Amino acid sequence: MSTQMNGRVDPGLAAGNRCKLAGYAARHFRWQVDAGVGSITLNRPERKNPLTFESYAELRDLFSRMRHATDVKAIVVAGAGDNFCSGGDVHEIIGPLLKLRAPELLMFTRMTGDLVKAMRHCPQPIVAAIDGVCAGAGAILAMASDLRLGTSRTKVAFLFNRVGLAGCDMGACAMLPRIVGHGRAAELLYTGRAMGGDEALRVGFLNRLCEPGGLQEEALALSRELSSGPSAAHAVTKRMLVEEWHLDLVRAIEAEAREQASLMRSGDFKRAYEAFVRKEAPRFEGN
Repeated sequence: MSTQMNGRVDPGLAAGNRCKLAGYAARHFRWQVDAGVGSITLNRPERKNPLTFESYAELRDLFSRMRHATDVKAIVVAGAGDNFCSGGDVHEIIGPLLKLRAPELLMFTRMTGDLVKAMRHCPQPIVAAIDGVCAGAGAILAMASDLRLGTSRTKVAFLFNRVGLAGCDMGACAMLPRIVGHGRAAELLYTGRAMGGDEALRVGFLNRLCEPGGLQEEALALSRELSSGPSAAHAVTKRMLVEEWHLDLVRAIEAEAREQASLMRSGDFKRAYEAFVRKEAPRFEGN
């Protein structure tokens, strides 16, 4: 039986592959959807927005659901108050980890890694709005985002060595060198020192510095711009930025040729051309 009914996807198929997330009621952070932009706000400002076992898991699950979301075209991740995220909660995560056996410790580290994989595999561009402290797992959340806006008071620190752990946490040794270069990444991961906003911009960790009072609005404005663009094409760009890490140039060019040729059959490509002819702004619909 065809999955299409009068041009619409069969409800049985759509039920498992399409969803709206505007009505999702987050338990461990704030979540809202407005004009195609989903906003995640870590909301424990009195503790500089640390993560817990529960918030790790809920973030992982929400980013995994983004693959099927029809009403979210871009995502903003921010922290409440004057800080982004101080990392794993010392009392609610680090203390309890000392009491766990090896299988449960691996369960935890795999869960945190699955959050990064969900962020990288969701098709929507993610913009991190980074004010104040951005440390430990908070720095990983920023690193796993696609674009990062900060302020002059941003302080990014990969603090794992400060608690006797390696810098190879949640993909840091794979991703951070690709953002700031191998030498800079090695220094940050070995020393755990804080990198201020000006330095983070200079070395490429931040894409832009904003005034603290305007950071959230600039992040939302950038996300709205992305959400109004060709979402299917953005998803391909995001996926290929990761997949081409493993390809030589010849295979990368061939992979890009196939992806681009496929997008040339999309309605967005046709509508963009027709809008250009009419000297109008294109209207992208993600298909």
